[in-house]
Amino acid sequence: MNINRYNEFSIIIPTLNEEKGAVILIKKIIKLYKNMKIIVVDDGSIDNTASNIKKLSQKYKQILFINRGKFNIKKGLTGSIIHGILVSNTKYVIVIDADLQHPFQKIKNIIELLNNSNDDNDLVVGVRANVINWKLHRKIISRILMSIGSFILIITNKERCNDIFSGFFGIKRKLFLKIYKSNKKRFVDYGFKVLFDFLKCINKGNIKIAEVPYIFENRKYNKSKAGAKQFIYLIKSFIT
Repeated sequence: MNINRYNEFSIIIPTLNEEKGAVILIKKIIKLYKNMKIIVVDDGSIDNTASNIKKLSQKYKQILFINRGKFNIKKGLTGSIIHGILVSNTKYVIVIDADLQHPFQKIKNIIELLNNSNDDNDLVVGVRANVINWKLHRKIISRILMSIGSFILIITNKERCNDIFSGFFGIKRKLFLKIYKSNKKRFVDYGFKVLFDFLKCINKGNIKIAEVPYIFENRKYNKSKAGAKQFIYLIKSFIT
């Protein structure tokens, strides 16, 4: 692919205490995707995430670092992603986690499906084809919640994909902002399933969706932030 096409994309990386994973991911993206804008949105990390990213941004001008911890706003993964999309100025945005569970190599596939005039896809979702080393109870809970979310989308005649809770996806920026600005109250900023919040606002058949299957890797650094609060936030997304 012509590297100039990367200029049309921004990578949004939300962070919260990801001092190691975020640096590794950013360096890999810089190496593989020349000239692509990288927007790191930190939600008030108390480790060295902010200082590490600031150092990188001084070396690589394509990095924009946003420290939401300095703003008097609600914290949350969804809010961080939306913040990054709002400040971006490219035709497309790609969202990826900083914990290295999403394969950065697949960014190329998302780009190809979004920026191909023959397909004209509006949204490309990274779909977990397999999950490495999840405990049985986590798989069961995840499957139940996924079934509930899918059922909600079906009965309300909304758009769906095979991984409605994916945190790895690419989208046309103007489309996302159009839907967000018309449905702000339905996006749970302090939640963590921005893709689901987006899909529940789109009537079935109104956008074209493509998928990129991938293996969901083990978290290499730090512990998962999933817990009781995140479960409550997801229920909020279901009923909003």
